[in-house]
Amino acid sequence: MKKPNPARKSAAKPRSRTARSSVGEDAGGRFYYKGNRLKQLRAFVYIARLGSLSRAAEALFLSQPSVSLQLKALERELGATLLERTRRRITLTDAGEALYEMARPLVEGFEDLDREFRTRVQGAKAGKLTIAAGSSTIQYLLPELVKTYRERYPGVHLALSNVTNRDGLALLRSDEVDIAVGSMIDVPHDIAWAPVYHYDPMLIMPPDHPLAEKTDIRLEDIAPYGLILPPKRLTTYRLVDMVFQQSHVPYTVAIEVGGWDVIKQYVAMGLGVSIVTGICLTEADHERLVVRNMRQYLPQRSYGVVMRKGKFLSPEARAFIDLIRPGLLTHRDYDESGHSER
Repeated sequence: MKKPNPARKSAAKPRSRTARSSVGEDAGGRFYYKGNRLKQLRAFVYIARLGSLSRAAEALFLSQPSVSLQLKALERELGATLLERTRRRITLTDAGEALYEMARPLVEGFEDLDREFRTRVQGAKAGKLTIAAGSSTIQYLLPELVKTYRERYPGVHLALSNVTNRDGLALLRSDEVDIAVGSMIDVPHDIAWAPVYHYDPMLIMPPDHPLAEKTDIRLEDIAPYGLILPPKRLTTYRLVDMVFQQSHVPYTVAIEVGGWDVIKQYVAMGLGVSIVTGICLTEADHERLVVRNMRQYLPQRSYGVVMRKGKFLSPEARAFIDLIRPGLLTHRDYDESGHSER
């Protein structure tokens, strides 16, 4: 019977420490999980974005313990707590917020590397672009842009999501759309807003209306007549209500209905007057309606590009934005928050 060789046992110890160092600490005391920083950052970004370890694990096609180990490795390596865990949810610490702003575009850029490479080599000839916009934007502002885009990039699948402003922001934050195009009043800190088109508020009425003969119309002049307005949840209704309330002028809503075309039709039929945004008025409308500018009393509305700050823009999205205005969203726009002009 052979005796154990002490030399073999001693030789096996360094290999064991080396094997452990790939999961634990290296010679410099740094902590890694499988020695892959990208995996750690992806795990962190997905947890922060989806709000839970289980959802992140599902999205990454990993087990929950694997994702947890990657997060712990990243926190050990950086020497900071990135997430605060409670029973109901996971929230970012200040350090986590800072890292999330830095890591999210890196992770998204890496995940989009294949498409970006093909586009750089072949041009924006294929791919997909999803845009969130409201009804008026889709109907009156986007048609010519969409037509030009389709002519230049016929291989790109273009999808337009008809949503309200609030739903559009939710889609941006969940990365279900690339960009949004529309109007904003207050701009959240995590959203970049670049206004391009500006439209005045317009009072519209039928030609035989008593106000049609007046050129300078005041809010007090409108008060006796019933207004036809969009639903209360929409910006136009809120703006009209705010202006009349602040001016202490009473007013009456005769009809509340969605859709600018419907509103214009009802006004033409003599069912009331309305205050609309100039974006929805066509040459045909000016022939059948009397229009008066109300910018003296109501704020101008601006329309432009809306996107999440730090969002990695696909080549297809950049190409569409360049149609609106080349170089519209600069690096400064990603970093600074603010309010629209209205």
